[in-house]
Amino acid sequence: MNRPASRALAMGAAGAVGLMATALAVPAQAAEEPATTEVQILGINDFHGRILPDSFGEAAGAASLATAIADLEEDYANSVFVAAGDLIGASTFESFIAKDKPTIDALNAAGLDVSAVGNHEFDGGYDDLISRVMAPFDAETNPLGGAEWKYLGANVRLVGSGDPALPETWIQDFGDVEVGFVGVVTDETPSLVSPDGVANLTFEEEAVAANRSAADLEEAGADLIVLLVHEGAPTTAYADAVDTSNDFGAMLAELDPSIDAVVSGHTHLAYDHRVPVAEWITEGRAVTERPVVSSGQYGMNVNRLVFEVDDVTGDVVGLSTEIVDLWVGGAAVYPQDPEVAQMVADATAEADILGAEVLGELEMPLYRARTASGATGSTRGAESTLGNAIAEVQRWATAGNGAEIAFMNPGGLRGDMLGVANGTGDYPSDVTYKQAAGAQPFANTLVTMTLTGVQLAEVLEEQWQPAGSSRPFLRLGTSEGFGYTYDPTGRTITQMWVGEDFIEPTDTVTVAVNSFLAAGGDNFTTFAEGTDRADSGRVDLNAMVDYLAENGSLGTDYAQHAIGVSGDLTPYEGGMVDLDLSSLAMTGPGDLVDSTVTVTLQGEELGTFPVDNALPTDTFDEHGKATLAFELPAGVTGEQILVVEGDTTGTIFPIVIDIVEFGDISTDPASPEYSEHAESIQWLARENISQGWTLPDGTVEFRPLALAGRDALAAFIYRLAGEPEFEPPAEPTFSDVTPESTEFYTEIEWLAAQGITTGYPDGTFRPTAKISRDAVAAFLYRLAGEPEFEPPAEPTFSDVTPETSAYYVEIEWLASEGITQGWSDGTFRATAKIKRDAIAAFLYRFAEGWIA
Repeated sequence: MNRPASRALAMGAAGAVGLMATALAVPAQAAEEPATTEVQILGINDFHGRILPDSFGEAAGAASLATAIADLEEDYANSVFVAAGDLIGASTFESFIAKDKPTIDALNAAGLDVSAVGNHEFDGGYDDLISRVMAPFDAETNPLGGAEWKYLGANVRLVGSGDPALPETWIQDFGDVEVGFVGVVTDETPSLVSPDGVANLTFEEEAVAANRSAADLEEAGADLIVLLVHEGAPTTAYADAVDTSNDFGAMLAELDPSIDAVVSGHTHLAYDHRVPVAEWITEGRAVTERPVVSSGQYGMNVNRLVFEVDDVTGDVVGLSTEIVDLWVGGAAVYPQDPEVAQMVADATAEADILGAEVLGELEMPLYRARTASGATGSTRGAESTLGNAIAEVQRWATAGNGAEIAFMNPGGLRGDMLGVANGTGDYPSDVTYKQAAGAQPFANTLVTMTLTGVQLAEVLEEQWQPAGSSRPFLRLGTSEGFGYTYDPTGRTITQMWVGEDFIEPTDTVTVAVNSFLAAGGDNFTTFAEGTDRADSGRVDLNAMVDYLAENGSLGTDYAQHAIGVSGDLTPYEGGMVDLDLSSLAMTGPGDLVDSTVTVTLQGEELGTFPVDNALPTDTFDEHGKATLAFELPAGVTGEQILVVEGDTTGTIFPIVIDIVEFGDISTDPASPEYSEHAESIQWLARENISQGWTLPDGTVEFRPLALAGRDALAAFIYRLAGEPEFEPPAEPTFSDVTPESTEFYTEIEWLAAQGITTGYPDGTFRPTAKISRDAVAAFLYRLAGEPEFEPPAEPTFSDVTPETSAYYVEIEWLASEGITQGWSDGTFRATAKIKRDAIAAFLYRFAEGWIA
């Protein structure tokens, strides 16, 4: 970036003369090689109190991180150690139990200079952040605080006044070069922390605050400006980082060109991107790409950015970036810093005393969800044994408050609960206080509330997060006995139940959630609308302690509580049912899964089907898939419940179907209502092309032998085409078809617009007139796009010839496609009026050949 003119001119005339004299005395070659300053930025993000080395998570630990920073800083005299937030909060037990004081001390010792605040810096609320964490250490008044680095939050403003709630910028002066830092946090923070703790704050859009603060830094004389932002790309792919359809990509696109680098976080991913800046290219700068980096999480890596800055102009003339891995081959790369190692050892010893207490037993390990390429906890979008188990404990703890169902947010699960056996030993296994705390470290209280069935469904649909969210789907853990099915395509909840009782929209249920969710956290805003709210005063971790004290052990439930169901749920009597199931499998190592599911109806087994248990590759809970295809028994109609049961996990759930029956249609040849076109009629209704007539007693009739009207056929064809969007003309096409007088006005106008009908020569359509068989042939031929067709040399039907029929080609095409076979006497009877059952047959055969 160029140094501001105001600063370059501040030397005055005497200084300028001196410079000129010096320049004249320097050899020409030296003048072409201006002096530069190298500045090194070392960055971390999402440390989350991981002060101990962790071979499972490949975290090097605070002592090794401190050595790495010291060693890397030896390479460059001008170095700054920075962070992009979430240094504290959601920490492991050693730090959590002491309110993250060990992490604060370790990062102070490592020389952290400046950090953006992350959403987890607000876990204890704004007052805790500024009055404890950011306030100076005092053995009596503030023994658990004292962060010595600068915390920045340029987009955090006070409600009402709009004044800054936190410092916005910070400058590091390296003599000839000054480096300015802006810190911002995701503007979604109010939905990610307990809203009560930030009720007096507003969070601006990140780019707005960043650009404003960058202008302030330029005015103050900063040569290099670095944005520390607690917001991140949704994946490690460059294309996703710059995709403006997500929040991070949109922010990058809006950043002012004065910002030279972006150190990011929040999504726990490691990336090292270079993003072209159009203005830099136009200006012909030596460096035309802005580094956009993130180190991942937990101190596994460090981002290293080295800038070469022209001492006179302030321009960046050279740049190198890399991700420095702190854990390779199962060990930390850098040795432990003795001072920090002692801090960690002291914290561990204290935590071990408090955490060694055995609370009870785990029957089997409890895991968070994972993707195919990630460790447990790598996705928050899938059902997990841990999430469901904690939800069940919280339901138990609030049963006295009336709780029937409990929910657990996946972001609150910060570690697996494996017990002393650690996932590989013998079970049942003891579980300690430390292990329980590591799974849910936030110390939220449990809140009960009343929700209607409608609100409960809204909560579950809020698992699909708002567009642009870095985590697009968050699967709630749910307590035992509660289950639901959903449509993955429409993202709607289709059924909910508790025990054997379905939850209807007008029903009310009492639910329990932690205080974070109760306030609408993670965009589950409907929880904030619950009535009869009562805070139980019980902390989530204490609920686990009490549960194990009373029950002795905690079981592992492998049954799925949420199942995706796609397909037609209104089949016809004796017809086929085709359904796709998803979300049938847990993902933890060693979690039990079903190899098959079996479907029964009224106790009769209808089929057994294999389950594909491949692990997910995305963050949606659609793994564990099965395709069901079976025939319904004859004579079973109306609302019925299919029961689907897994062979191993205990997964068992209902699917309500509505088996449609026309009172005047039967597939049984011995029945008076038998129709040779029953299958076609059932298909017509199943595709919502016709639903017949509903009589006062509830009986539904199709009336197969009634003659079909021209308006009804127009409606059938319009629906067959998928009911395309269409705006009827202002002036009706036909003199006898108007919006006021014609039931199927839009459908008829659409037919005319497509050239499927031209009406009669007198300008009428005659909607209620009965339609002839040859007109149906013409309509379908035109619906197919009037395909090229050569009629046969010999007519197919004895009463249809080129001379006798105006629609000879259309009828012959219908015959060639198998849409009509004519009558048994070899005639087609072109001018005869067609019956509704024949219409059904024609449309069914047409769809098979031209739409299916």
